[in-house]
Amino acid sequence: MKPSPQISLNKISPRRILVADDDPSILRLVTAVLENEGFAVIAASDGKAAYKILQSGTPIHAVVLDVNMPYIGGHEIVKFMQSNDRFKAIPIIIMTGEQDPRSSSNNIKAGAVAFLPKPFTNSQLKMIVEVFAARVPVS
Repeated sequence: MKPSPQISLNKISPRRILVADDDPSILRLVTAVLENEGFAVIAASDGKAAYKILQSGTPIHAVVLDVNMPYIGGHEIVKFMQSNDRFKAIPIIIMTGEQDPRSSSNNIKAGAVAFLPKPFTNSQLKMIVEVFAARVPVS
């Protein structure tokens, strides 16, 4: 009698979300909320770390960025991603505590798909990431 083949119940790999924020509490919160929703989160503590992750070749399905981070700001990451064909299709969600409407407008014009003002609720975060991450095929 042949042994039965192994069947993997989890045939769908989770969508990978790059989350970058220099505030450790926000980074932990966003990571926990998204992991609880089944996303695989790759956390970056600043813009330079986010840039290195993007350059590593790890497939990313969405990016959630703080605007104001040390070394490389969120706006610069948005511009970089939009100037590189590898990243143009990846949805970018900008989050910030700034109240300046020009900041959100400039980031949307640069290529971000959504703006999430801080403070935000877990529900707002989940909804916005689910909507945009679902548009990118899992690889």
